[in-house]
Amino acid sequence: MYQYEKEFTSINNIKEPLEKSEFESCKFINCDFSGISLKETIFMDCEFVDCDFSNSKVLKAAFRDVIFRNCKLLGLHFDECNGIGLSFNFENCILDHSVFYNTKIKRTRFINCSLKGVDFSDCDISESNFDSTDLENAIFDNTNLEKADFTNAENYVIDPENNRLKSAKFSSSGISGLLTKYRIEII
Repeated sequence: MYQYEKEFTSINNIKEPLEKSEFESCKFINCDFSGISLKETIFMDCEFVDCDFSNSKVLKAAFRDVIFRNCKLLGLHFDECNGIGLSFNFENCILDHSVFYNTKIKRTRFINCSLKGVDFSDCDISESNFDSTDLENAIFDNTNLEKADFTNAENYVIDPENNRLKSAKFSSSGISGLLTKYRIEII
């Protein structure tokens, strides 16, 4: 199934998998994809507003130049997505407990998002922006964070010895998140 420049509003109670479909330049508003299989589905230049993707299956799904606004994406395994052209931005989204392990998602914008418990291990998120984003218990392990902007991010804990931080930006109030492993007291 191929859809081009269509708008989908208030799609709920999807019972069948939405597999091997292709959506280009489409807009989805207030749609519920929670728990649905999106295996091998392609979303290109699409926008999602007020949608729920919690626990969706995204095996080999492609997200290319996609924008998520006010969406809930709990527990998504972005590491299982098709990595070719993988690019998206998130505004006012909840992505708690999602996995980006070993993905290349440079220049991703996480604006005013909740990324609690998200796994960014072995990920390339260089030049990304985490403006007003909560990174409580997010995992950064062997992560490329070069030129990333954490100036207004909060609750992050990042080991500078185990991640690439060249030219990354941090506020002075968030510096303790870089020194946590040393168990020093900053007053």
